[in-house]
Amino acid sequence: MESEQTAKVFPAYIPTETKVLDPADIVYCGICSLPPEFCSYGATADKCLNWLKDNNTALFAKIYPKEAEALLDNSAVAEKLESLKFDEKEAKTEEPKSSKDKKKKAVQKVLVKRVDRNKRKFVTVVSGLEFFDVDLKKAAKQFANKYACGSSVTKNAAGADEIVVQGDFMDDIVTLIPVTWKHITSDLIDTKTEGKK
Repeated sequence: MESEQTAKVFPAYIPTETKVLDPADIVYCGICSLPPEFCSYGATADKCLNWLKDNNTALFAKIYPKEAEALLDNSAVAEKLESLKFDEKEAKTEEPKSSKDKKKKAVQKVLVKRVDRNKRKFVTVVSGLEFFDVDLKKAAKQFANKYACGSSVTKNAAGADEIVVQGDFMDDIVTLIPVTWKHITSDLIDTKTEGKK
């Protein structure tokens, strides 16, 4: 009797139909590899927002509705701004080229100077070779092999590239430059001795 009562209260579980769910289509961000809903919590939120705007506009409008409305309203204005920015970039790239040409014409001398590094230690600094279309890395390697010392290309305080050779090789370099690069004559080379670097 008890079993009949429990059977009425708890009927046996009989599965009727099993539903097979389709796999979910999840979009992952191309920048941070998270779902776009979580991109705003990462360090690259701005880049992720731009990526989503370019690659999945429907999901962008769903996640960021305010930005999507502003984008639609300002699409014509944005196109005009982009064209203006492009023109500004072209103007900026043209100006430095002309100033570089002026610098090349104004200063066309190689300066070789000996600089005191420590009490009896010196470095030889060669600058101005770039005006004569000399590859500075190859020249630095040639100086290092010729004089068995360290040599590297560095930037000086003005931002120009120069070759720093470890050791006092000022006179040797002055004689080597015209021999190696025939278009640089000895009258285009200046020498200078300085105190501490």
